Amino acid sequence: MIPAARLRKAASAGVSLESGRVSLIKLPGELGKLRRGEKKPETSRLNSKLIVDAGPQVADEYLYKVVDALDEVAKETGKSVPQIALNWLLQRPTVATVIIGARNEEQLLQNLGAVGWNLTPAQVAKLDAASAVPFTYPYWHQRSFKNRNPFPTDY
Repeated sequence: MIPAARLRKAASAGVSLESGRVSLIKLPGELGKLRRGEKKPETSRLNSKLIVDAGPQVADEYLYKVVDALDEVAKETGKSVPQIALNWLLQRPTVATVIIGARNEEQLLQNLGAVGWNLTPAQVAKLDAASAVPFTYPYWHQRSFKNRNPFPTDY
């Protein structure tokens, strides 16, 4: 399990749009190193009990579903997983800014490679689908009354 704030904020664009909020996202520097069936890197903050206990958790299966989709898009584009994640977040309508968690110059330079290009709509849709979370009440209920509660965007 990992802190929910890392991924859930990115997946909550619809709720944020309806309420007029924007998000500030901090992306963990080790995102490109997390893989299904592999041990988390020793230097990962996700190994810290303080970090893990700090807030709501995201199930490992959800995390790896998103990472698997990031891997697929990275292979399609020839970019790194962190570059794909940053570029995707920067295209979301409710993300005001992204704070990168670079631990060294190499990570910083890699993260800076996330700007100056855009994912295709199909790639964004793939990442959106992988990161989708069920809406909480009242949002799931309001979705069944689209004529009374028109949604401002497709998110």
